[in-house]
Amino acid sequence: MTTFLLAGGGTAGHVNPLLAVADRLRERDPSARVLVLGTREGLESRLVPARGYDLLTIDKVPFPRRPNAAAARFPARFRRSIGEVGEILAREHVDAVVGFGGYVSTPAYLAARRAGIPVAIHEANARPGLANRLGARFAAATGVAFEGTPLPRSRVVGMPLRREIETLDRESVRAEALGAFGLDPARPVLLATGGSLGARRINRTMVDAAAAILATGWQVLHLTGAKSEVADPALDGYRMLEYADRMDLALAVADLAVSRAGAATVSELAALGIPAVYVPYPVGNGEQRFNAAGVVAAGGGILVDDAAFTPEWVAAELVPLLSDRDRVRSMAAAAAAVGFRDGTDRFIALVDEALAAGRTARPGRGGAAGGPAEHA
Repeated sequence: MTTFLLAGGGTAGHVNPLLAVADRLRERDPSARVLVLGTREGLESRLVPARGYDLLTIDKVPFPRRPNAAAARFPARFRRSIGEVGEILAREHVDAVVGFGGYVSTPAYLAARRAGIPVAIHEANARPGLANRLGARFAAATGVAFEGTPLPRSRVVGMPLRREIETLDRESVRAEALGAFGLDPARPVLLATGGSLGARRINRTMVDAAAAILATGWQVLHLTGAKSEVADPALDGYRMLEYADRMDLALAVADLAVSRAGAATVSELAALGIPAVYVPYPVGNGEQRFNAAGVVAAGGGILVDDAAFTPEWVAAELVPLLSDRDRVRSMAAAAAAVGFRDGTDRFIALVDEALAAGRTARPGRGGAAGGPAEHA
């Protein structure tokens, strides 16, 4: 029996690929033990147990950004976190640590290194976080979602995707999806979404430019998010919802999207061959611009700054695009050419490599990669 400890959490960007990998590990080998390391505060505290996995928690120890009392306490707290993970690794007889970034990953990587347990890392963003920049220095295998991600010895594997996205046959479910959203089968669909909480700029501009967009012959499926500040324009062909219970159906009807450029969003749209206008979130370290860079360079998307995404930009750039169906189809093909539907399996192949390397270095830990392991 092989035991994996998957480390990551805090945000959906860490938790969702972690769960996709966990599910696939369990599917291919029901005897495998899949444990998850996270915090009590992160999104994983709800999503991981709901998916049926054991969640082991340690304290959240953020790296200090300025000299203060928290910075003075950090070294002792951080050493304690590493020690706690080390105890978990020994107690649970962990064979491999698989990390996805976030607060818990750094102590997990360092504890695994100390114990001689192989580490495999997945980096979802084109601009990697601190934990994965550290862990990749000694990881046995590192997979990245995007070309050009600056991590040593990394390989592009794409994003581990949810099963319903990975296997989505858009053509076969399109009629069902159009019916579910009350959309016209004769008109192409522009999907606008800013994520679960919404995007103020996207929401405002889409509503203000609704009439001009509809005049092109397209219809709109607008998912506003939970904190929307806009009202439904109540126009024929404009369908506004706070969220979609079946996001796979929303993606099945989309002929073009307007969205933020989170790593998962870019990966899902490219994997499904959906061209997009990407409006990167303007706060943070700018990683969303880098996430979209590859598909934009390939011709599968357009990048526009948040401040520039206005009704005037829509009139000058988006309306002509919607009126050029051949260009939209060309963009769709370009997006599909750089997308990965098999990111989960490609990354698990790296996990197997790390596991095999670890067993070579520690022959008492078991047999060949993917096979049963016996613990001393």
